[in-house]
Amino acid sequence: MPKMKTNRAAAKRFSLTGTGRVKRFKAYHRHILTSKTSKRKRNLRQSTTAMETEAPTIRKMIPYK
Repeated sequence: MPKMKTNRAAAKRFSLTGTGRVKRFKAYHRHILTSKTSKRKRNLRQSTTAMETEAPTIRKMIPYK
């Protein structure tokens, strides 16, 4: 069976936790930050896990990560 190819875009955006959940970064923290509160920007810095419905698709894109 041939090797699977990693989706490079997904590999740069997602990683797996020790328990196998998919970790992602939050959106809306790139530009137009002046109109966002400090609390909101602080919360956007933290990572979170991907939705469980989307996790199997993401895991297929990053098989060796």
